[in-house]
Amino acid sequence: MNNSLKSSVPTDREVILGILNNSEDTLNKLYKGYFAMILQFILNNNGDEDDAKDVYQEAIIILYNKVKEGNFELSSKLKTYIYSVCRRIWLKKLTQNSKKTGNINDYEDVFAVEEDVEDHEEKDLQFVKMQSALSHLGEPCKTIIQDFYIHNLSMQDICEKFGYTNTDNAKTQKYKCLQRLKKIFFQP
Repeated sequence: MNNSLKSSVPTDREVILGILNNSEDTLNKLYKGYFAMILQFILNNNGDEDDAKDVYQEAIIILYNKVKEGNFELSSKLKTYIYSVCRRIWLKKLTQNSKKTGNINDYEDVFAVEEDVEDHEEKDLQFVKMQSALSHLGEPCKTIIQDFYIHNLSMQDICEKFGYTNTDNAKTQKYKCLQRLKKIFFQP
């Protein structure tokens, strides 16, 4: 089973080396390996299969060019990187399609956005990585972190929800949960 999985989707390292060595086979496997994920994303966000093919092709070209430039550093899983690039491309296309009329201010906005693309891309990757870390955190930590930071519950509310004897105990637990989350997030 593991061998069939390896033959269908190359490892991140194999993809990078394959691109550097001009391996058409690696690119074909890469293209087939993650397309279904991107297709699902595009279909769920007002697109069709042709849109998904276009976006995915553009993302693979971006990856290819970045690797060939020689300064590409992967700070997440390749799957996450490809998803983030495709997401950014698709959201940009949706935004462009929703603008029926344009004026000079629109173009100024586009130029400003273009300058920040890499920052947004990096933040997207960090959010995906944080979401993954949070999902691996386990209970009750996951819920405590979400309740406090996302749902803005007070420590008193969390104390009552989880049955802690006082808010200091709830704060201590939240601190321990944050430490565990940081450990998961910063794992290589």
